[in-house]
Amino acid sequence: MTSTANASGVFDLLGVKSVINARGNNTVLGGSTPSAAVHRAMLDAERYYVDMQDLLERSGKAIASMLECDAAYVTPGAAAALALGTAACMAGADPEKIQQLPDTTGMPNTVLIQSGHRYHYQRAVTVAGAKLVDVEAGQLEAALDAHVAAVLFPAHLDGAPNTLSLVEVIQRAHAHEIPVIVDAAGRIYPIERFKSYTKLGADLVAFGAKYLGALNASGILCGRADLVSAAKLDGFIAFETEAWEKSWGRPLKVDRQTIVAVVAALREWLDTDHEARLAGYERRLEAMKSELQGAPGVRLSIVSAEGPSPRVLRLDVDPNTARHNVSQLVEALWSGKPAIAVGRDGDSAISINPVTLREEDDGTVVSRLGNLLL
Repeated sequence: MTSTANASGVFDLLGVKSVINARGNNTVLGGSTPSAAVHRAMLDAERYYVDMQDLLERSGKAIASMLECDAAYVTPGAAAALALGTAACMAGADPEKIQQLPDTTGMPNTVLIQSGHRYHYQRAVTVAGAKLVDVEAGQLEAALDAHVAAVLFPAHLDGAPNTLSLVEVIQRAHAHEIPVIVDAAGRIYPIERFKSYTKLGADLVAFGAKYLGALNASGILCGRADLVSAAKLDGFIAFETEAWEKSWGRPLKVDRQTIVAVVAALREWLDTDHEARLAGYERRLEAMKSELQGAPGVRLSIVSAEGPSPRVLRLDVDPNTARHNVSQLVEALWSGKPAIAVGRDGDSAISINPVTLREEDDGTVVSRLGNLLL
């Protein structure tokens, strides 16, 4: 395991901050820290070169088996999975159409999203030339015409007010033979939910493998075998190996270490004793909460959250009675050495997520917060 001192030395050499990450699997902070087992798999992959097309095929089969779905493909992140999956829904396996992208003339090129489901990452589906159109829930079925390539469903917004559920969307879309793409990003726990989307009938599902403990720029596209196969034809290996002209997805390259890391991290995640993992997080959060009790103007609570850690420590801050408001706390934590990154809920609260916080750094986080709040 790399020591904090050594990591700090590398970052100091480059003139960038070393950060204690109490925010979670955040892309802008580097995503994740692969385990020792994942690092070993990556080192093994470095010893020899490999036929990348074969590695992608074999890794896809292994991932599909573990996720109990038809097919899978390693991508450079969940957003890339959404882009490749959308291309597959528009062009299928037709070489002429694949070469034509991102020009979508003559093919279904609309992706529908419910108005109540608009979210930060929705534009990923437009990369290969699709047009994203939002519709009210009650208008969705009427909008499912021949121009529609797919329906995008962000899994974390299932149950949002004035929207149809995933099951309802799948039923309506499939009645018109239109696929549903689910952005499940970090919804990898509970395991039953992780494996549920394709079983419910979702045609394609995108996951961010950073949440599993793989690398920041890694993801999984899984689902229907025909669509996953078509997505591969839009990818970087097809650009190099197919006899016909070039596909648009050449920039979406992954290396052999990344592919192996995804497989190793997924296997480790599925084999993990999650009850013990969560009990450890709960113990640490309770200890931090106890240390910070009594801070004026601060209400401490351990609350539910999304992602690999379903619990975080939330600090609701009253700007009138607390020693520092939320903005001041976030800025002060970030300006220290090493910097500390925490979650933020507007101007009302900050949160501590244990999933990316090394246990040996718990005391540093609590000490710095205590100095600011107590």
